[in-house]
Amino acid sequence: MTKLTGGRYTLLAEKILPLLREYNKKYRPEEYLFEGEGGGQYSERSMQTVVKEALLRANVKKYATVHTLRHSFATHLVENGTDLRYIQNLLGHSSSKTTEVYTHVTSKSLNGIKSPLDNSDI
Repeated sequence: MTKLTGGRYTLLAEKILPLLREYNKKYRPEEYLFEGEGGGQYSERSMQTVVKEALLRANVKKYATVHTLRHSFATHLVENGTDLRYIQNLLGHSSSKTTEVYTHVTSKSLNGIKSPLDNSDI
């Protein structure tokens, strides 16, 4: 868990730590880990541009936004069995109703369901 500005927490993949340490040594950010060109916090527009360029470099043809990344993060957590209360906390939702939008049925979720008979000695 990593604490964000504003007192919220998010997940930080262990695999990313070496890359972040290398980035930190190279760029020596002062206030934010990822700072704008002139220092300080990235603007909303700058974040949109970063995502758009990353989609182009990755050759992703599907339309996506910063919010799409947030939605995908939450959807993957649901698909991996994370309790909705934890997801609600990670996303900063005050109402569980807001988080319930991520409980939509996906083909990956349906394909992962096993029949109870698979665990029996028939």
